[in-house]
Amino acid sequence: MQATVQHWCNGTFFEGTSSATAPVTNPATGQVTGQVALGSAADAQAVIDAAAAAFPAWRDASLAKRTQVLFRFRELLNERKGELAEIITSEHGKVVSDALGEVGRGQEVVEFACGIPHLLKGGFTENASTKVDVYSIRQPLGPVAIISPFNFPAMVPMWFFPVAIAAGNTVVLKPSEKDPSASLWLAALWKEAGLPDGVFNVLQGDKTVVDELLTNPKIKSVSFVGSTPIAQYVYATGTAAGKRVQALGGAKNHAVILPDADLDLAADAMVNAGFGSAGERCMAISACVAVGPIADDLVAKITERTVGLKTGDGTKDSDMGPLVTKAHRDKVASYIDAGEADGAKVVVDGRNVVADGGADGFWLGPTLLDNVTPAMSVYTDEIFGPVLSVLRVETYDEALELINTNPYGNGTAIFTNDGGAARRFQNEVEVGMVGINVPIPVPMAYYSFGGWKASLFGDSHAHGMDGVNFFTRQKAITSRWLDPSHGGIDLGFPGNK
Repeated sequence: MQATVQHWCNGTFFEGTSSATAPVTNPATGQVTGQVALGSAADAQAVIDAAAAAFPAWRDASLAKRTQVLFRFRELLNERKGELAEIITSEHGKVVSDALGEVGRGQEVVEFACGIPHLLKGGFTENASTKVDVYSIRQPLGPVAIISPFNFPAMVPMWFFPVAIAAGNTVVLKPSEKDPSASLWLAALWKEAGLPDGVFNVLQGDKTVVDELLTNPKIKSVSFVGSTPIAQYVYATGTAAGKRVQALGGAKNHAVILPDADLDLAADAMVNAGFGSAGERCMAISACVAVGPIADDLVAKITERTVGLKTGDGTKDSDMGPLVTKAHRDKVASYIDAGEADGAKVVVDGRNVVADGGADGFWLGPTLLDNVTPAMSVYTDEIFGPVLSVLRVETYDEALELINTNPYGNGTAIFTNDGGAARRFQNEVEVGMVGINVPIPVPMAYYSFGGWKASLFGDSHAHGMDGVNFFTRQKAITSRWLDPSHGGIDLGFPGNK
C-alpha cells in the first residue's frame, strides 16, 4: 500500500478527516510513488487554528530567541541539504545539481532573515513637541499563508517563510500537490531547530484548502507564486477578504542579443536559461531576440551546445530531467507542433528525444525554434518547458518594443559590450528584473524578487526589505511622561538629609 503524504499541524503529522488523495509521481519513471492528502475545509480550519493559537507566544518571543532558531535551522539545512535535493528530484524530476541550487537560493533568504533584529529597528524622535516623544515599531501580522508552485518546492516557500517567521508570524504553507514531500521535510527540520509547535504548519490539498486560506479571517496575509490567471484569482479573493496579498504570476522572458555581444557567452547563457530545470521556471528565457546580422551565427552556436545536452533521470549524469507530469509534457509538445505549423523552423527537436531514464518517463528534450514571429502561440504563451524561440529583428528599438508591449514583465536580459546601450536598456525596459550579460537576473535575498505588469499582483515583492515590510505592520506611538518632580513622586533614590 502506498504511503500518504500528510499535513503537518502543531509540530506533528496530521491525517485530517478527508479521505481524498491525489497521486504523487516520479516523472523520470512515470510510476506513482505515493498519494498526497487533499484536505477538506475542516482540515484547513484545524491547521489555521493551530497557527492562530501559536501566534501570541511566538509574537512575544524575543528577537534573540527567534534569531537563535533561525541560525539553527540554517546550520541543519546546510548539513542535510542533499537529502532535500533528492526528495525534490524524486517528485519534480529536475537534476540533483539543479535541486541543490534551488536549496542554496532559498538558504540565502534564511541567512537574510537571521539579521531580523537590525531589519525590525524603528525610528525615534525625542521632544517632537514639548516633552512629547514619537517613535515607530514594526509588529507581526499573525498567521500568514504561503501557496507555492510545483517548480521550486523548496526555494519558493523559502522566499517567504524565513522572513515571516523571523518577524514573529506563524505560517501555513500550502505546497503543490505534485511534489508535496519537501514541505514536510522542512517542517521536521524546523522542529529540530527548536521552532515552537504551531509556528510552521503544512496544509496539503487543492482549491478547497486554498479557498479556505483566502477567506478565513484568521489568516492575515497570502503569498502566492503560480500562473497569472490563478494569481489574479488569489489577489482578488484574498483582498476582498481584507488580507494583504502578494501574488506573483507568469512570465514571458526575453533576452536581447545586440550585434556587439560576445556570441559564445550569449549562446551559453541561452542554453542555461532556456533549458535549465527543463524550462519549468518563471525566470527562464523563452524568447531570444537576435538584433541585426548576428542571428545565423547565434543560432548555430546555440544549436551546437543544445544537441550535446543529455536528457535523463535527474539522479544520473544528466543535464536536463523530465517534465513534471505527462499532461504537461504533452501540452509543451503541442506548442512545438503549433510553432512548426505556423512556419517556425524546428532547429533542434526534443519531441522524440531518447532519454536516459524510464520508458514511461515524461520526456521532452531541449527544443530550439528559429524564425518565430510575435503572432505565434509559441511566442505569445508562457510554455513553461524546454522550448527556446529565436525572433529576428533589425534594431534595438524593435527589440525593446517586443518586450514593452508584452503583457508580462517578470525578467529580461541584454547581452552587449556597450555600456551605454546596457544603461539605456535598463532605463527603458518595462520589466521588474533586468540582467546585463546575466541571463536569469534573480536578485540576491537582500534585494526583492518580483515583476511588473501581469507578472505581479499587489505592490510588494518577495524577500528583501519588501518582504520585511509585507510581513509586518507599522505602529506609531506618541508618548508624554510628566517629570517626577511634577507629581512629587518618590523615585526611591538614596538621599542626604
